[in-house]
Amino acid sequence: MSQLSGRTCLITGASSGLGAHFAHLMSKAGARVVLAARRKDRIDALAAEIRAAGGEALTVSMDVTDEASIAAAYDAAETAFGTIDTVIANAGVSAPGRSTEIALNDVRSVFDTNLLGVFLTAREGARRLIAAGSRENGRGRILLIGSITAILTGQGETAYAASKAAVAHMGRNFAREWVRQGVNVNVIQPGYILTEMAGDWFASDAGKAQIAGFHRRRLQPIDSLDAMVLYLCSDDAAYTTGSVITLDDGQSL
Repeated sequence: MSQLSGRTCLITGASSGLGAHFAHLMSKAGARVVLAARRKDRIDALAAEIRAAGGEALTVSMDVTDEASIAAAYDAAETAFGTIDTVIANAGVSAPGRSTEIALNDVRSVFDTNLLGVFLTAREGARRLIAAGSRENGRGRILLIGSITAILTGQGETAYAASKAAVAHMGRNFAREWVRQGVNVNVIQPGYILTEMAGDWFASDAGKAQIAGFHRRRLQPIDSLDAMVLYLCSDDAAYTTGSVITLDDGQSL
């Protein structure tokens, strides 16, 4: 598994689920981590856990839908740790509901967080990487967290799925724009994982039926993404950019 000693990684949506898991993962691999989220109490507690384990962690309040909030978070991170050379744009929300019934504000919230938020987070990171010399050192790494819903159809997830499909294509376009500036951009599309976002869905009869419909009849473990995340954020991925990688235990087959 790739090691990240000397890297500094900013993770959005770090207050729970995949974001919190990635924070521990990156720190154990040797990276300094910047935990970004709106729920400051949660990331403060997470940072304390990481420090107790011997890692370096900083918390920054960030609303990914607010450009000024993002810039302020990057400023604070750079003051503490220097240039952020690795970004994991993970923040996301879901608003389940049939397209004929879901409220307009919920649709806007999904697209503002899952698409606009990823755009603004990645753009700010790339701007600073380029200004800091990523063209010469080639160390820029930006990882966007998508979803297999981007390639599936289903009931009640149209807004979420559309936002994630857009993230996949946006990631390839970012990669194309910044390919000569030493900033590698890739997308991971995980399958269904039991996280806080899923709530108690998979404990319901309908959720159990969904799991039974997967070829392997199981949810994907959260650590199944670890090796790919570490690779894409490392120096080993110098020749990997513009990739959209589905890691879903065959759920989308």
